[in-house]
Amino acid sequence: MTSLAETTVIYAGKLLAVPGKAPLVERTVVIENGLIKSISKGYTKQSEFASDTKIIDLKNSFVMPGLMDMHVHLQFELGPDRTKETLKMSDELMAMRSIHFAQKTMRAGFTTVREVGSNPQYMYALRDAINKGWIVGPRIIAAGRVGITGGHADISGVKHELLDMYTVKTICDGPYDCRRATRRSIKFGADLIKITSTGGVLTDRATGTGQQMEMDELKEVVLAAKRMGRKVASHAHEEEGIIAALEAGVDSIEHGTYTGKKAIKLFLKKGAYLVPTLLAGDTVVQMVKHSNFMSDAIKEKAIRVGTDMKGNFAKAYKAGVKIAYGSDSGISRHGDNAKEAVLMFKAGMTEMDILKSATVNAADLLGMSDQIGTIEEGKQADIIATDGSPLENIEELLTVDFVMNSGKVTH
Repeated sequence: MTSLAETTVIYAGKLLAVPGKAPLVERTVVIENGLIKSISKGYTKQSEFASDTKIIDLKNSFVMPGLMDMHVHLQFELGPDRTKETLKMSDELMAMRSIHFAQKTMRAGFTTVREVGSNPQYMYALRDAINKGWIVGPRIIAAGRVGITGGHADISGVKHELLDMYTVKTICDGPYDCRRATRRSIKFGADLIKITSTGGVLTDRATGTGQQMEMDELKEVVLAAKRMGRKVASHAHEEEGIIAALEAGVDSIEHGTYTGKKAIKLFLKKGAYLVPTLLAGDTVVQMVKHSNFMSDAIKEKAIRVGTDMKGNFAKAYKAGVKIAYGSDSGISRHGDNAKEAVLMFKAGMTEMDILKSATVNAADLLGMSDQIGTIEEGKQADIIATDGSPLENIEELLTVDFVMNSGKVTH
């Protein structure tokens, strides 16, 4: 890691300061104490800065805001050893591995992530350690999970004694118990609440992907979260569960596999975001084809959901549903987050809209547009660079060459 001088200057050949607007050419970006101080035309002469100013020459690069992934799981990677790791790896070692995964994510150009489903005790600690500057890593917005007994957020696939041992205290039943679970999550440090309104692919039970949480439970979670200033993200595959979550007032739908006409109308009415996670769908389909560690209950769901994701995402995008970037890394490999962009492009999303989904839209979803998402005066200096323009070839995001996170050069 390169230490931060009091003042850092970037010479940007092409600068996409605000995704959604046209790129600028030949700009000087001045950074002080991790914040963007100014952006000026041309390349200000080095002699005009103090002698200890650090100059970063990106005249031959495409410079843009740091990317954001709104759906990651930093404590694991899906694979044949996951069950064994759950049983044999200590919580402390798993926390250390989370640092490794977080840093891989950051080096890939993702300077902010929304962590939506790990052991909260250790994830909150990692978030806080990064914020204090003790550990180098992406900014983490960490979720507390709230789910129902036997639902997708609950433990599955192990013997009964372990089911009891691994059941967390935010598993709930009925509206008032789910209100308690939501408040408990916030008490212990949740930045947002993650719920599961439908079943999920990796639940090792033949319980499908339809709606599981009842409407009164969903409403109580959202109300309790809003009362305490927290947003709510809902995992949802089937349309009935998507509609129920949107009617309850969630801020985002994760996956949204079977988003149909009714759900699209509700997305547009409510202004909620869709976080598509196409990479997760593609990953599980490939795993079923090329490996044999998944149970039959999981395989059936993986093939069906993974195959259907892209088409329904394309319909939602064309209808004007707001999209925020999310890869579901942890299902896919950490550091491969940009592969989501390639899949979004193949599904029909424009390069500019993809970049906007991973910057401006993601910041809006987080409620942090005044701090991150664009390269503008007063905002955090989260900046990345690629050799070529991702507006011309989205695969440029697969090889990010420069990463600055809050003014610190990290790659």
